[in-house]
Amino acid sequence: MPIKPSDQIMHKAAWLYYMHGLRQDEVAKQLDISRASVALYLRRARDSGIVTISTSTDLFSHETLARELEDLLGLTSVWIVPEDRQALDPAAEMPVLAATVFLDLVRKGDKVGVAWGKTVYHIADVMPFADLNGVTVVQLCGNLGAPYSYRPDQCTTEIARRLNAQGINFYAPLVLSSERLAEELRAEPMIREQLASIAECDLALYSVGGIEADSHLVKCGALTPEEMRSLGERGAAGVIAGQIIDVEGRLMDCAHNRRCISADLGSIKAIPKRIMVVQEDNKYEPLVAAIKGGFASHLIVTASMGKRLKERFATSK
Repeated sequence: MPIKPSDQIMHKAAWLYYMHGLRQDEVAKQLDISRASVALYLRRARDSGIVTISTSTDLFSHETLARELEDLLGLTSVWIVPEDRQALDPAAEMPVLAATVFLDLVRKGDKVGVAWGKTVYHIADVMPFADLNGVTVVQLCGNLGAPYSYRPDQCTTEIARRLNAQGINFYAPLVLSSERLAEELRAEPMIREQLASIAECDLALYSVGGIEADSHLVKCGALTPEEMRSLGERGAAGVIAGQIIDVEGRLMDCAHNRRCISADLGSIKAIPKRIMVVQEDNKYEPLVAAIKGGFASHLIVTASMGKRLKERFATSK
């Protein structure tokens, strides 16, 4: 089991102090806590054995990997789900950890943006109930047809229910039949206001989609396998809130994106806390693109994915 989100700050303080050589006041400034709190966390780290163990054995190797990724990728926090321990199923463990991280970061009065897909749906399904009256949960993109599983409205509604929060659904399709119709719908006052309000979110929870022939956008009928293949040949790498991004994490200039009713990607990147959760190995290239594009401040991945990211970004420095 990875380190508890509530204890991660202790590990981060120890990492900055012992590995980076920062003074206690510098650690306090970077973590936005008091100097007295830093001293307390460092004492707890020594008393619990984290400092000694993590420098003498590989018991905390996953936490060291998390801190290294934070440094390499410029992220606020990284959590690693181990894969090398018996009776630990990363596919079952990751949604539980992500739900815990999410609840640790959300505050009363926050506005939370939620995307869609299998990963987000599973997080919503295991999220403990909490009384966070005053929180508002909003969709980051338009909706899909009723037969499709893991719809944006399902994810938004379920997370709002678990938090005892207000849920605001998008009353518009994710993809329109024409660019003209999409442009006119975005100009409707209600839709325009809802899209504009996403930049006011305090926290976002999402994953990044792939561009395979069996990806969510293909399964829901937004794109044909041939159209998705063509986008890949033109440099498409992943999907953020229903929109196609290229290998550098930039919005692609394509008909699909122009027909899409979704948050402006700049608005999403302006959200202070952006939790990205990625389980599947085949999401590696989409995740690299999303990180390059600045779509994550908090990242939750498996150990194998974390190691691949470390190798990729360490060699690019």
